[in-house]
Amino acid sequence: MDQRVTHENLLGTYLKDRRAKLDPATLGFPAGRRRTPGLRREEVAQRANISPTWYTWLEQGRGGAPSADVLGRIARALMLTDIEREHLFLLGLGRPPEVRYQKNGGITPRLQRVLDALDPSPALIRTATWDVVAWNRAATVMLGDYGSLPPEQRNILRFIFLDPRARAAQYDWDSVARFVVGAFRIDAARAGAAEAVEPLVDELCRLSPEFKAMWRDNDIRSYGEHVKHIRHPVLGPLAFEYSAFAVDGRPDLSMVIYNPATPADADRISSLIERAAPHLSSPGNLREARAVGCEG
Repeated sequence: MDQRVTHENLLGTYLKDRRAKLDPATLGFPAGRRRTPGLRREEVAQRANISPTWYTWLEQGRGGAPSADVLGRIARALMLTDIEREHLFLLGLGRPPEVRYQKNGGITPRLQRVLDALDPSPALIRTATWDVVAWNRAATVMLGDYGSLPPEQRNILRFIFLDPRARAAQYDWDSVARFVVGAFRIDAARAGAAEAVEPLVDELCRLSPEFKAMWRDNDIRSYGEHVKHIRHPVLGPLAFEYSAFAVDGRPDLSMVIYNPATPADADRISSLIERAAPHLSSPGNLREARAVGCEG
């Protein structure tokens, strides 16, 4: 087979495969006798509200590149998952689709077990709007007693700008706060969450003149990998190497890990976790050694 033709028809092959997996009767089309399983081309075109001829050309590798709008309609018509939709855009346009932010705060038990296994390294999972949705025991004793807060209050920017303990934990609060604002801004933009963060930004602008000034500066920062120094109220000075990682299949989530910079620091955190264990009913629900908000 001609390799060039095979490559050019990858989009068509994928479209045929996806429509073959749909049940016509479930989607309101007569089952009847069909030469092949799944939907017919004209039925996909009808669901996508595009020309049957144009859709046929797409499957045949004719007519040039489709628009993002057309691919979006076809993705909905074929009931593609987010990852299938991304693959469709990569085949059709050579790039992923524009990000569509979807608020989805829950995580799987498997992700929670990953966090738990990282003790004594504080680790948490945050959304694109920097709401903390999961954490381990080390994060509770070092970063924040998230379990004591209502879910809508578990936001890193709220800690940094509205909690005096966060300021007390930092050796250079102004530098940390500017970094957090810049990294938050780019995270929200990447996730297509600019509109979703507006209420939080408006609230912080009202409550914190410092946040308002930093937000207006429009600085952008990359989270990347850095060393973080904090003053813990129980353990005193501590250093962490921290990194942020994307959660596969969840573009709305990031995992942040604070790795103790020395074995001695790790031992001290482990000891604090053990002493606080009787007060720990679930990850993040710890009263002893309450947090000082050292995120950022």
